[in-house]
Amino acid sequence: MAKAETGTSAVLAEAARELQAAAHGARVAFDCVALGELDRAHTSALTARVAADAAVTALQAALLAAGTAGGS
Repeated sequence: MAKAETGTSAVLAEAARELQAAAHGARVAFDCVALGELDRAHTSALTARVAADAAVTALQAALLAAGTAGGS
């Protein structure tokens, strides 16, 4: 496996973990709204948003790495 492929694989794994964290945060926020715990729902929704943003950043890095590896 080439060095670029190894790095891209690690970045994609991180993106997957962040997406799982975002999905979990969204589920927690949803449940908290249903229970009337709005402060906790707000915190969980923000946490989900930050995790989703981190996943986007990781995916952008993977795309950049893949484009760089393909162009060399």
